[in-house]
Amino acid sequence: MQNTGISNYTAFILPGLIVLVIFGASSSGGIINFIMKSSGSFYRILIAPVSRSSIVLGQMLEAILLSFVEVAILFIVSIFFSVTVASGITGIMLMILLIFLTAFFMSSLAYAISLLLPNEVIYETIMTAIVLPIFFLSSALFPTENLSPGLAIAVKLNPFTHMIDALRSLILREKIIFGHIFFVTVLFLVMCSVSFAWAMWRLNQETTN
Repeated sequence: MQNTGISNYTAFILPGLIVLVIFGASSSGGIINFIMKSSGSFYRILIAPVSRSSIVLGQMLEAILLSFVEVAILFIVSIFFSVTVASGITGIMLMILLIFLTAFFMSSLAYAISLLLPNEVIYETIMTAIVLPIFFLSSALFPTENLSPGLAIAVKLNPFTHMIDALRSLILREKIIFGHIFFVTVLFLVMCSVSFAWAMWRLNQETTN
């Protein structure tokens, strides 16, 4: 990959793979909803004396924990391909924050979508239809410098492009660009707030139906 200026392609694509495994792990929360509905435990939880936010957060945190386990495995494997975090301990801490925000957003989105759909087959189809375009219309697999203008605009409008670029900069560069990290953090905080509010609204709809 010398012609693109990428000396370690594994390090380059690692942020994209991190986001991809978070997508997969986060969708597990929606599958759990369908399993709980089929067993009847979902409806027993709805009438339990617990807050609605606790119900949503409980399943989300399970998906977030699974995301971190899978990301940790990715990092362990990447060590054998000479991947290091050039930004050091500070960079690692910032990566943990960014990974948490990504997992929080995707798990709450998956939770809300699962409450909209009648079965897990349609759910998996919809999630795949959402995840694959987001992944491939990002900077996950290739540099964005030489893209055509139209494709470049689509890639730049994808919020996960900015997340992947932020993670990539922390892995590849010693100098941390705090302005970009702050922008991505604020962007995903807003997205997390919206998706969590939607998940809460969908759960409340289940209660009233």
